[in-house]
Amino acid sequence: MNENNYNLTNIKTLDDLAPLANYSLMETLTRDPEATPNGIDHDPRQVFSGHYVPVTPTPIDKPEYIAHSKSLFNELGFKDSLANESDFMSMFSGDLSNVPEPMSRVGWATGYALSIYGREYYDQCPFRTGNGYGDGRAVSVLEAVLNGKRWEMQLKGGGRTPYCRGADGRAVLRSSVREFLAQEHMYSLGISTSRSLSLYTSKTEFVKRPWYSDGSYSQDPDRMISEPVAITTRVAPSFLRVGQIELFARRARKNEYPTALEELEKIVLHLIDREYSENIDKDLTLSEKIMLLAKEFGERLSSLVSNWVRVGYCQGNFNGDNCAAGGFTLDYGPFGFIDNFDPEYQSWTGGGQHFAFLNQPEAAKRNFGMFCTSLKLLLKDDKNDLSELNEITDDFSDLMQSKMEEMWAQKLGLDKFDAKLFNELETLMLQTAVDYTIFFRELSSVPDKIDSIQKSFYRDISEELDLSKRWLEWFNKWKSIVSNNRSFSKEELSVKMKLINPKYVLREWILVPAYKSAHEGDYSLVRELQDVMTDPYSEQSKEIEEKYYSLKPLEVFDVGGISHVSCSS
Repeated sequence: MNENNYNLTNIKTLDDLAPLANYSLMETLTRDPEATPNGIDHDPRQVFSGHYVPVTPTPIDKPEYIAHSKSLFNELGFKDSLANESDFMSMFSGDLSNVPEPMSRVGWATGYALSIYGREYYDQCPFRTGNGYGDGRAVSVLEAVLNGKRWEMQLKGGGRTPYCRGADGRAVLRSSVREFLAQEHMYSLGISTSRSLSLYTSKTEFVKRPWYSDGSYSQDPDRMISEPVAITTRVAPSFLRVGQIELFARRARKNEYPTALEELEKIVLHLIDREYSENIDKDLTLSEKIMLLAKEFGERLSSLVSNWVRVGYCQGNFNGDNCAAGGFTLDYGPFGFIDNFDPEYQSWTGGGQHFAFLNQPEAAKRNFGMFCTSLKLLLKDDKNDLSELNEITDDFSDLMQSKMEEMWAQKLGLDKFDAKLFNELETLMLQTAVDYTIFFRELSSVPDKIDSIQKSFYRDISEELDLSKRWLEWFNKWKSIVSNNRSFSKEELSVKMKLINPKYVLREWILVPAYKSAHEGDYSLVRELQDVMTDPYSEQSKEIEEKYYSLKPLEVFDVGGISHVSCSS
């Protein structure tokens, strides 16, 4: 949703920001009729209807600044000093009690449905009805139009909501550091994502979480630890999810209340307004809007997932409720960046292989199918419209495959995808144990000899003559193909490939020292990582290269909290 009231000057105070507040969701969608007017609504309960629940966030105690996104501040028109300004810090650490008018002193949380790999679930809701599942600790606190673009700002760890399922509503510093850095890293990688605004912690408020003992090889956490709480503010055009569309479709399908179908239509039109207004004309009929919405979402979703694979990212928990209906990366809880290439890589112990690295295209297909199934209810049994939507749904697999092949070709510097060359490479990488990021980055130099790419190997294969021979044959075949491409010189091809294959990715073994130091009150590593990971394609200093461009240390393979993580955050 682009707006016409532009703000091109630096916002120095919360008073400067306040006039730009514009709460489209609360003003156009339906409020839970059982909600309290003051937002004091922090106990788990069923929410039977309505698109949102007004909720006041719970401030963290004595917030302390850690970091903010300089690039996002600049894009929004915020002066960097605003991040340390007391009123701003209070608001984005959960205290809305003194925000200037016309800002709202009440935030909002939303419900959504859960589907896993295309199957509906209800048991994760404490009432087993689906009416208690939603934003358990995420509270949106602001919508504003900044420099002609609408943004929603949401506190992660902002306290309990009716959807908290009995939990404490907090996020800990460890997971907040991961999310803050990951969002800005993904943006710098050129991948559509929610963004990070600010990161604050408390030195006096702690919560208990299950986690791993140092050096533990346990799959699941083996002890309880006390961790400082934190709030990171994530920013996006909206936080509408496939799961939200699903929730209202389920209610309409079961005719749970008289306005269920109307609420489904309203949230779909709101999605179009917030995320697709540049692609879908507001004067079209509802069925025409739905077809364009499905096509555009399919295009965005397939591009998103192919780019995840391009940079070695695994979402880990790609449920319908973790799939943004705007087609961007949303959830940074159980994510991970791959080290050694493994199609079945999955760092989250609760995720299952259906969400593994190279199963992500299929998971996207399942989410897309659930999205389109939800839209069908608005087509009023029109056979032509239903047939067209079914065709769009069925075409997603081919679209996804096409995006994947295009991506693999780009990573290899090829004009077009070569299935035989790629399949041979995939086999070699698996048999050798190859670092995914380093291999493709070294290949991007278009080396004359195979020696340089061998620095990506986790083991010495010099004595394995057959494997060494096959690698050399593959390398020579690849070199011959790219050398015959007259469109680019070797130097031009290298530049092009290095813009596809990043040098730095946010691996877990790199993250751990940063959040451990932050736990002790030292935020220097967090800020250093922020600088490095927001410039991931560039050659950086020799010191940074030695520190962050290297193979995963062998001693941390299979260690809990590094090679695999639980979702306790």
